[in-house]
Amino acid sequence: MKRNLALTRILPLLLLVLPLTNCRQIRELSAFSKCEFRLASVQNTTLAGVNVQNVRSINDLNLLQAGKITTAYASGSLPLNLLLNIDVRNPNAATAALNSLEWILQIEGKDIVDGTVNERVSIAPNGGITSLPIRISADLRKIMDKNSAEQNINLGLGLAGQGDRPSPKMTLRVKPSLLIGGATVRYPGYINVNTDFGAGN
Repeated sequence: MKRNLALTRILPLLLLVLPLTNCRQIRELSAFSKCEFRLASVQNTTLAGVNVQNVRSINDLNLLQAGKITTAYASGSLPLNLLLNIDVRNPNAATAALNSLEWILQIEGKDIVDGTVNERVSIAPNGGITSLPIRISADLRKIMDKNSAEQNINLGLGLAGQGDRPSPKMTLRVKPSLLIGGATVRYPGYINVNTDFGAGN
C-alpha cells in the first residue's frame, strides 16, 4: 500500500535523529501505518433540527418536518449535524497510537466540512479495535451554494441506513499525527475511510 511505503521511508530517519527514549512512540507510529479504518456507524443525524437518522428522501417526512427543513433553507441555512463513529483495527503485534486526527468529510465525492480531533488514541495489538467518534456540523446551504434546494436536502438525507450503517455516499479522509520527542509527526497524505476495513486505504 502506498501509504505504508511512504511512512516506511520516514521511520529510519526518525530513528537516526530521535533519542532511544522515543523508540516506543516510533513503534506505535510504525504499527499505526498498518492499521485499517472503517466508517462504523452514524448517529443523531439532524437536518435543520429535524431527526433524519433513517430518512431516505423528503417524501419520508411528515408535513411538519418537511416544512421545517424547507423553511430553514428559505431563510438561508440548512444545518446538518451528526455523530460519525470510526473504527480503527490494529493487526500488528505491537500497540498502535495517534495523538490527533485531521479529517475531511465528503458526501458524493464533495468536500463538506473538515476538522481535527485532538485526542490520544491507543489501539490494542493482534486485531484490537478502537472506536473514535467525530462530531460533524455543516451548513449545506452555504457550502453547496450552487446546488438547488432539492439537491442539498437530498444530500443531507439517507446518510444512515439500516442498523445506523453509514451510507456508501459518505467518505472520510483522515490524516493521523503522533507526538514523538515533543515534535508532531504527521502522516504522509490522507487515508480514505469507507464503510469496510481497508477499502479506501
